[in-house]
Amino acid sequence: MTWISTIIIFLAGILVGALAVRLTNKSVQQQKSLKKELDKSKYELEQFRQELVDHFARSADLLDNVAKDYSKLYEHMAKTSTELMPNLPAQDNPFAKRITSLETVKENANDDENVEQPPRDYANGATGLFKGESTAVTEEEKAQLHTEPKAS
Repeated sequence: MTWISTIIIFLAGILVGALAVRLTNKSVQQQKSLKKELDKSKYELEQFRQELVDHFARSADLLDNVAKDYSKLYEHMAKTSTELMPNLPAQDNPFAKRITSLETVKENANDDENVEQPPRDYANGATGLFKGESTAVTEEEKAQLHTEPKAS
């Protein structure tokens, strides 16, 4: 009788274990599929973010070009309006007020470009100074030396 009860309990344990494995196996498969979907969504989100960054960078470049072109166009119109109609009174010329402001803006931009730079203490590329070789200064380096502001 004890053998029969032991076999029945053993079979019941196998059935309960099989049922538990079956139930947990579905949840593991669900977890795997959810993880896969999550990874896919993260990848798509990262792609979208990169496309958005690229879009804004390109848009900024285009807006910068538009602003430069607008400035050039306005400058051209102001210049030609004074050249083509020199006797036109200032109140009739729509560009007359802004011609002076454009010149001050240009002067300020040129002042920013002419900021004194400290002298460089290095050469462009290898000079061959320690090898005893004589090196010729290229035209580009000469031009660069002449355009660099000198410290006083």
